[in-house]
Amino acid sequence: MQRLGQYLPILDWAQSYGRATLTNDMVAAVIVTIMLIPQSLAYAMIAGLPPEVGLYASILPLVAYAIFGTSRTLAVGPVAVVSLMTATAVGNIAAEGSADYLAAAMLLAFLSGAMLLAMGFMRLGFIANFLSHPVISGFITASGLLIAASQLKHVLGVDADGHTLPEILSDIAENIGQTNMPTLIIGVAVVAFLYFTRLRLKSLLLGLGLSSRPADIITKAGPVLAIAATILATEIFKLGEAGVKLVGDIPAGLPVPALPSFDIELVMQLAGPAFLISIIGFVESVSVAQTLASRRRQRIDPDQELIGLGASNIASSLSSGYPVTGGFARSVVNFDAGAETPAAGAYTAIGIALATMFLTPLLAALPRATLAATIIVAVLSLVDLGAVMRVWRYSKADFIAMAATILGTLFLGVEIGIMLGVGLSILLHLYRTSKPHMAVVGQVPGTEHFRNVERHDVRIFPHILSLRVDESLYFANSRYLEDRVAALVAEKPALKHVILQCSAVNEIDASALESLEEINHRLSDAGICLHLSEVKGPVMDRLKRSSLLEDLTGEVFLSQHEAEQNIADRLALKETFTAAK
Repeated sequence: MQRLGQYLPILDWAQSYGRATLTNDMVAAVIVTIMLIPQSLAYAMIAGLPPEVGLYASILPLVAYAIFGTSRTLAVGPVAVVSLMTATAVGNIAAEGSADYLAAAMLLAFLSGAMLLAMGFMRLGFIANFLSHPVISGFITASGLLIAASQLKHVLGVDADGHTLPEILSDIAENIGQTNMPTLIIGVAVVAFLYFTRLRLKSLLLGLGLSSRPADIITKAGPVLAIAATILATEIFKLGEAGVKLVGDIPAGLPVPALPSFDIELVMQLAGPAFLISIIGFVESVSVAQTLASRRRQRIDPDQELIGLGASNIASSLSSGYPVTGGFARSVVNFDAGAETPAAGAYTAIGIALATMFLTPLLAALPRATLAATIIVAVLSLVDLGAVMRVWRYSKADFIAMAATILGTLFLGVEIGIMLGVGLSILLHLYRTSKPHMAVVGQVPGTEHFRNVERHDVRIFPHILSLRVDESLYFANSRYLEDRVAALVAEKPALKHVILQCSAVNEIDASALESLEEINHRLSDAGICLHLSEVKGPVMDRLKRSSLLEDLTGEVFLSQHEAEQNIADRLALKETFTAAK
C-alpha cells in the first residue's frame, strides 16, 4: 500500500479530505475556470488548432494530474510557451487547419507524455538541473515576444505568417495597408480593458467597499467580460459583415476518447520536438510547483511530477488535446484563491467540461481579435527584460547563454533557440570548470584559517607550497591542475613540500586520479613531497580503492593547519615564515 501511495499521491491527501477543504477547492475551481476558458481558447489559437481543442486539453489532463501529481496547487493545462512549441513542431509536418495537423498535435502530446512517464519511473527528475535559469528565463522572454508579435495579425485583421520575428514582422508590414479598422478597434480596446482590469480594477472595487474575494473573482473574470462584450458588439453591429474575423462554429459536446494514430515516420519526426516540449514543460511546471509549495511549507516530488505531467499529456492526447503543463499565472490564481488539494483541478475540469457542452454555441460570434488581445496581455507578463541586465551585471558567461537563447529563438526559431542556449550553457560550464580557481594560501596570523595570499595578510613558509583547489577534479580540468602545480613549483627552487587543500573538491574522476598520480611522480623526481589535506569522506573512500595513497610521497591530513604545522615542526621552520599578501 505504501508503494502504491508513492505513485498515487491522491491516496495521501484524500484521507483527510473534509467539508472545509471541499469548499475552498470549489471556490478556487470557480475562479480558475473563469480564467481558463478564454485562456484555453486563446492558447489553442497559438498552437494553430481549433479553439475547442484548448478546451479539450483542459479537462482530462486536470483529472489525471489530480490523481498522480504531488503539488497541491499546480494548475495544469495549455500554456503559451508549449502552445508555441507545438505550432512550430506540427507546422513543419502538416498544414494548419487540416485533420493531419490535429492528429500530429495529439500524437505529440502522447509522445511527450510517454517520455515524461519514462523519465519519472527512472527517477530522472534531476534532468531539470541541466537547464540553467538564465536560459529558461531568456527562452520564456523571447517566446513571449514572439507570441505577442504573432498575434498582431489578428488585432490588425491582416494575413501574415512566419515562425521567426523577422518573418512575422515582414509579413505584417507588407499587409499593413489591408488593416481592418473595426478589428483594430476591438483589439486595442480589449488590450486596454484587460490591462485596466489587471492593474486597477481590484483596487477600484475594494475602494467601492467590495470585499476581497468577490473583487478578486471579478478581476480574474476580465477576459470573460471582454469575450461577452465583444460577442454582443458583433451581434449588434454585424461586425462579421464588416470584415471582422470570427471564431466561427465550435462543436458542442465532449470528444470521444481515442488513441492518436501512430505512424512510424511521424513518430520519428515528432520525437525530438516532443522531448524538448517535455523538458521545457517539466522545468516550467516544477519551478512553479516548488515556489508555491514552499509558501505553505509543503514539498513536491520532482520524479512523481514527471509521472503526473506524463499522465496529463497522455490524457490530453486521448481526448483530442495537445501538450500541456503547469501554468504559472493560473497556478498562482489557484493558490491565492485558497485551493488546498489537487481536487480543485478536477473540479475545474468539470467546469470546463460543462462550458464545452453548453456554452460553445455562444462563441461563434467571438472576434479572433479578442482572443489575440487576451494572448498579448497574458504573454507580455512573461517578458522580463530587466532579467537580462541583472544577469549581465552578475555573470557575463550566463548573459552570453541567455542572449543566445533570446536571439536564437527570435531570429532562428523556437527549437534552435532553446538548443542553442542549452548547448552554450554546457560549453560555458565546461570552459569554466576546465580552468578552476586555484589559490596559493597562507595562514592568517593568530588563527587556524588559511586564505589566498593575494587577498589577505598571511604567513607562508618558503619550503612549503599550499595550494587550495576550488573545484571538483575531472577530465576537463585535470591537465590544468598538472600545469598549475608545475608552474608554481618552477617559481620556488627551495620548495620541499606541496600541500593540496581539497576542501572544495567533491569529486575526483579517473582522469583526475591519473593526473594526481603523475603530479606525485614528478614531484618525487624533483625531491618534493606531495600531501593532501581536508579530503572529504566520499572522495577519500574512492581514493582508498586506488593506488594513489600507497604511492603518495607525503601524507593525508585532516586539516590544512595540521598539515602545515606538522611539516613545519619536522623541518624546524617555525620561525622562518615570511609575510605575504
